[in-house]
Amino acid sequence: MAAAVAACGGKKRKHERSAPELGQLHEDMLERVLARLPPASFFRLRGVCRQWREAAGSPAFLAACARVPARDPWFLMLSDRQEDRPAVAFDAAEGAWARCRGAPGPVPVAAAGGLVLYRAPDTGALTVANPLTGASRPLPPPPPPASPLHAVAMYGSPYRVVLILGKLPDLSMAVFDSSTNTWDDAVALSRKPDAYPADADAPAQRGDDEDDDDVDDGDDEDDDDGTVFYLSKAGVVMASNIQRSTAREYSSAVTCRPDGTDAVAYFLSNSGAVVSCDLTRRVFAELPWILPLQAEYSIDVVACDARAYAVVLTEYLDTASLRVWEFADGAWLQVAAMPPAMSHAFYGAKADVNCVGHGGRIMVCVSSGDGQSGSFLCEVGSNRWEELPRRAGGDGGEEATDFVAAFSFEPRMEAAV
Repeated sequence: MAAAVAACGGKKRKHERSAPELGQLHEDMLERVLARLPPASFFRLRGVCRQWREAAGSPAFLAACARVPARDPWFLMLSDRQEDRPAVAFDAAEGAWARCRGAPGPVPVAAAGGLVLYRAPDTGALTVANPLTGASRPLPPPPPPASPLHAVAMYGSPYRVVLILGKLPDLSMAVFDSSTNTWDDAVALSRKPDAYPADADAPAQRGDDEDDDDVDDGDDEDDDDGTVFYLSKAGVVMASNIQRSTAREYSSAVTCRPDGTDAVAYFLSNSGAVVSCDLTRRVFAELPWILPLQAEYSIDVVACDARAYAVVLTEYLDTASLRVWEFADGAWLQVAAMPPAMSHAFYGAKADVNCVGHGGRIMVCVSSGDGQSGSFLCEVGSNRWEELPRRAGGDGGEEATDFVAAFSFEPRMEAAV
């Protein structure tokens, strides 16, 4: 009996010794396994052992990462003190905070795939970076602009960067193609004729009136402060300014096919109207207004699953309402709404809403001066809302970081700048 037990024990020990370990995997198989790890684990690969460090830097590992299907997005979060704090992202798959590497500037302006585009506020220089790896490179300077920058769009793989210049209705665009590493000369955009029926309640864009010869505009660029004027029911001239965070000053949302064709950029005019710009046909149109001008509200535009949405925060009947609208068949249709118990906290706060979409999710950042702030993740298809967990301040203190905006990217180790 003892001999049998000893024999069994010997066989067991022999079996344990012969069991394959992760370190004994063939190099090709190891790279495939490592490529399937959650993206947050990539930061720790090089610190495990020499074999993993070499595997994580090999071209075969990057090729294995490229074969992994689409990953859940990371949301690059922005705060008012972005320049004083390290870059941080929210990992939608893990539901946790993750760090990013090598952000070359305080505020990004666009993102596509696994890359984020940064713009230097003082010089206008553009830099593209992979926030997961820290790799970055400056883009060649664009052609000298004849008009001020209005919006920035980024899409496709190889990626394209589009600068939309000027003021409505005189818009133009300049395109950078990463496959050729060159900029095209700026070309004028045409207004899409009779795209949508005229809205009697919509305000005229400042500077757009044809009969303004008797008005001394002075410097049009300085005068265009985004103020919208309208008549109240009592006949009193009222003024309203659509709030806009500096973190999203030049942002846009782009819908396109998986191959990057049929790209359409959506952005806000200075008066808060949603503008759609067909980047292939080089035409634009102002979409119908969602709410009456008499309503004070904050608005942002996002793209999810090749669809365009507008997120609107407004106050009505002694409460605040945050709703998601989709533009389809020439009209806006409500598709989602934050539960009233969540949105009511923003009543009377004069909050600013800044959003970004990815896949079927919308990240909504609500910020106000009186501390009523929060970041929320919305599943558009199911209308499910989730508030992000608070994150401690970057200095290690107890004060939580309030985020005012976000940009989304797909965490891809293989995304080349």
